[in-house]
Amino acid sequence: MDVVLGVIGGLLVAWAALVGVLYAASRRHDDPTTVKDALRLLPDVVRLLRRLAVDPTLPRGVRWRLGLTLGYLLLPIDLVPDVIPVVGYADDVVVVALALRSVARRAGPDALDRHWPGTPQGLATLKRLL
Repeated sequence: MDVVLGVIGGLLVAWAALVGVLYAASRRHDDPTTVKDALRLLPDVVRLLRRLAVDPTLPRGVRWRLGLTLGYLLLPIDLVPDVIPVVGYADDVVVVALALRSVARRAGPDALDRHWPGTPQGLATLKRLL
């Protein structure tokens, strides 16, 4: 029981330190992105992933990567289980960010612009996050 409590306590301390570092870094760079802005992006990002994955003008490797990303998000088994608060969804966020970043590098940022279903402010926020 002591080991379990120690692991949970260590994870909470690491999570708090990460949040503090991210907050300090965002304030140092005058980043106007807030957590609320990032959460509003979720439905638009899922639609963006789907639209990009079925776009025949994108290279096949990019579409496969996006399809695998969508499959990973749909699977109930993750690298870090989603039942763990905050950290459980962090792996999903990292996987999506890496996939979209690779799309932007391989297909160009205009692919993101063409398929973005949300507002221009949301697209600007997404590009800042990537």
